[in-house]
Formats: sequence, C-alpha cells, structure tokens
Amino acid sequence: MAVFVLTSTMAVAQTTEEVVDMIVKEANENSHLEKLAHELLDVIGPRLVGTPQQLKAHNWAVDTFKEWGIEAEKKQFGEWRGWERGITHVDLTHPRTVTMEGMILAWSPGTKKNGVEAETVIIPEVENKEEFEAWLKNAKGKYVLVSMHQPTGRPDYNWEEFATEESFEKMKEERNAESRAWRERINNTGYNSRTIIAALEEAGAVGIIQSRWSSGFGVNKIFSSSTQKIPTVDLSLEDYGLLYRLTEYGDKPKIHVKATSKDLGKVETFNTIATIPGTEKPDEYIVLSAHFDSWDGGTGATDNGTGSITMMEAARILKKVYPNPKRTIIVGLWGSEEQGLNGSRAFVEDNPEVVDNLQALFNQDNGTGRVVRLSGQGFLHSYEFLGRWLEAVPNDISRHIETTFPGTPGGGGSDYASFVAAGAPGFSLSSLSWSYWNYTWHTNRDTYDKIVFDDVRNNAILTAVLTYMASEDPETFPRDRAVLPINRRTGEQMTWPTPRSANRNGGN
Repeated sequence: MAVFVLTSTMAVAQTTEEVVDMIVKEANENSHLEKLAHELLDVIGPRLVGTPQQLKAHNWAVDTFKEWGIEAEKKQFGEWRGWERGITHVDLTHPRTVTMEGMILAWSPGTKKNGVEAETVIIPEVENKEEFEAWLKNAKGKYVLVSMHQPTGRPDYNWEEFATEESFEKMKEERNAESRAWRERINNTGYNSRTIIAALEEAGAVGIIQSRWSSGFGVNKIFSSSTQKIPTVDLSLEDYGLLYRLTEYGDKPKIHVKATSKDLGKVETFNTIATIPGTEKPDEYIVLSAHFDSWDGGTGATDNGTGSITMMEAARILKKVYPNPKRTIIVGLWGSEEQGLNGSRAFVEDNPEVVDNLQALFNQDNGTGRVVRLSGQGFLHSYEFLGRWLEAVPNDISRHIETTFPGTPGGGGSDYASFVAAGAPGFSLSSLSWSYWNYTWHTNRDTYDKIVFDDVRNNAILTAVLTYMASEDPETFPRDRAVLPINRRTGEQMTWPTPRSANRNGGN
C-alpha cells in the first residue's frame, strides 16, 4: 500500500517542466517525421481532392494513428469530381526535336491514346471581339498559347545581385509594359482569361498551352483546367518561351502531346479525425489542425504535408508522454482546403459540441519553416491564456515567436478561420517563409527535398507543449471579443467574419 501511494503521489506531482522535457526528448531522440514524410509524400504522393491518392492518404493516416494507440477514422463530408493523373509527355518535333517539361493541369482531359501532333498559334492582337471571332477559325487543329511570354526567367533577387541599377529598372519597366499589353490583348477579344478557353475549345483547338511562372528559377504554379474535351498543359517558362518565340517568328513549330487521365465520376471526400479522450473534462477539446489535401504539381510537401506530419507527430508524442489528458485532444486532417476550407467548414457545421466547447485549436499550414508569429485572433483574453501556455515552451523555440494580442480575426487563408468565424478560439502557427510563396506554394517543386526537418521538429514540440498546457489549464478559454480596429483601406470598423458553408458537392 505504501508503494502504491508513493507511486501515485509521484505521478500526480509530475511538474510541467518534467512533461515538457519528456516532449522535447521524445521529439529529438525518437522523431518519426522523416519516415512520415517519406510515406506520405514519396509513396502516396500529392493529395488532390477527388483522386485515389487522397483516399490512400486518409487510409494511411488512420492506420498510422491506430499503430500509435490513437483511435482514428476517416469521415466523409461530401463528394467531388473524381480524377486520376496519368503521364504527360510533350515534345517539340519541328523545327528541331526537344523533349519539353510540362504537365496537364488538375481535372484536365487527356489526348487520344497515341497523342496529338499539331502546330501552335498565339492569341492574336485584335481591336475588338468581332476581329477575334473572325480569327477563331485559325485555332482549329492547333495548340493555342494563352500566356504572356516572360521577358526574363531570372527572379528579381538575381537581377538585384548582378545587374546594374539602370538595367534592372529597365527590365522591370519592360516587363510591366508587356504585362499591360497582354491584359489589353485578352480584353480586346471580348473574353477574359477564363472564358477565352471555352471559346478556343469550341473553335476546335486541340489543346491549350499555358505557363504560370512563379517568379523563381524553375517553378510554375500548377492549378486546374477548365477544358471539357481537350488537354490544358502547363509548360516550364523556358520551354514555353522557346515555343512562343518560334511561333511569333513564323517558324511554324509543331509539338506532340501525349497525356493521359481518368475521369472517375463522383467520389467521396473525407476528413481524418483522431482522438485522445480527456479524463477530467472530456467534453472540452483541443484540436490539432492541418489540411491534408494538396495541389498536384509537386507532392504537396510544404503545402501542407509539413503541417500534417507536425500534427501527427505532436499527437504521437502526447500519446506517449501524456496519455491521459484532462481535455479531449482531436487531430483534424482536413480535406479540400484548397477549394475553400471545405473539410474544416464541414466539421464546424457537423460538430457543434466541439466548436462550442473548444479550449483551443492550433493550425499549421504555411510551409516548412519554424513558427515565428502567433496572433490572438481578436479574442480579448488571448494574451492571458496563450501567454501562460507559451511560458512553458522551451526558450530556443519561443524566442523566435512574435505575438500579437489581441490581434484581429482571420477571415480565410487556412482552416483555423473556419473555427474563428464560428466564435471559437482557433490560432494559426505562422511560419518562416523559406521562399514559400515563390518556390513551393502550389508549385511543381513542392517536394520532400524542400522540407527543413529541424524547423518541423521545432513546430511539433511547440504544438505538443501548447496542447499540453491548454489541456492542463484549470480555466476554460473565454470567448470575449476585442473591439476591432478601423480598416485602413476602407476607413470603416472591421467586423467579425461570418461562417460559410462547405462545398459538399464540388468539381462539377
């Protein structure tokens, strides 16, 4: 009996410092991050909503949580257009032979089985819609180039390092002039950059060729296609520029495109929800939040593979060193964030008991970098609560974080906003850039090798400690809202964002 009492007393008396030390030790000496990243990104790959890879990722996450002793399930919240990417092969065949770098966009139709070879044309300079309508017959049987030709493939920082100031300014002026001229070229057709695609397809074009440069060496943004029967292909800046110049100079270039894809009809869309039940206040919740889906130009490594494995790793660590939390801990890996926060909005709509009794939500989305910003999201008492939770975070992590209290509520951008709009305390763990916007966000280069694992480990420790502190806090986070400031752009007082419904039947 004496041994039992002594053991129980020691367990109860375990200090915050001791628990934090165990979290740090587990994160550093037994990290699962590299293995999780490999399995999610290298083996499964990108997780575009409606694709088989999305389903595989949710099944993998459920199985992984269960291996750690954490109950998990994938929960359907809607349907989306099902689609599967195949190969894309683009070759210049005249006036010389070059294999080009390109891929069809998400949800694009493919070509015929053996591909299609054809000449290329450029959207013409016209005075009005009538002239363009008369020109449209020239698109029949051709690949149409629909993007502006970039005058330089060097990002601005490269110019700043090597060019003379005069040369750099001249380049920017010329680029701005070409951008204005291209916008005017599109406007004069009587269409915009989206509606013109349907007109070209109706006119008999065999494919659409674009290049959406991301202002960095070798990177393009890869989004979705709007064509119904013909492929939309994104080419690298370098290859698109070559093709554009050959076309513009009258060299009558030809390309051969072979692209395959499958339309899978309507498929289910999911969130993965994992739960560590609370012991003292099981009906109050902390949510570890990250969107699980991605675009599919790369493998979705920093958007948002890193956020997803951060939350998984934090949950694994907590299950091991803090297996009986006072409050229930939920991990939400959301689907279809990229199409409008649909997974998290559906969860908010479907789980009012969680939203109404949320102690805190911690969301990580924007890249592989260590967390450097934390806003109170407009909650009046955020300084009091987040401040004392942050006190337990090791100094080598917390010293990098700039806090803003009470801050202003986020209206969108990532999944925490779905909860904030409902009046629940959701917080964004905003990270250091690591050239996120140019080089990895929605690009063809968002791959495993861009992950900075030291920073991701930093974020897993931070998330685990904040979750532990929020769970142990004897007080419940109050919902009082701060008086919001004047919007400098409009001159009017800011208002709290309002909840928006999830799109549960998308991709039509």
